[in-house]
Amino acid sequence: MFELKKSGDKFHFVLKAGNGQVILSSQMYASKAGAMNGIESVKTNCGDDDCWERKTAKNGKFHFNLKSTNGQIIGSSQMYAGESGMENGIESVRNNAPGADVKEVE
Repeated sequence: MFELKKSGDKFHFVLKAGNGQVILSSQMYASKAGAMNGIESVKTNCGDDDCWERKTAKNGKFHFNLKSTNGQIIGSSQMYAGESGMENGIESVRNNAPGADVKEVE
């Protein structure tokens, strides 16, 4: 499920897995419409292998970004201790995002 949140005068979203764990977090958007477009972009781009950026942090932990076809980051993951955890996170986005509902939360 996507949760759309307002923070001050900006909006952002998270994608949660069935167990409630956040698997993808967005940037801040100036408008609700912008955030909704970001959610649609996640749904559209998550199946495209070229849109995934796998990264290793300086501390050795793994994380990923999902990018749109123009190279802009749509969403980012948490840090994972191992590469397999990161790959499972990507698979979870691929499996959960396309049919996920959007819920507005306070």
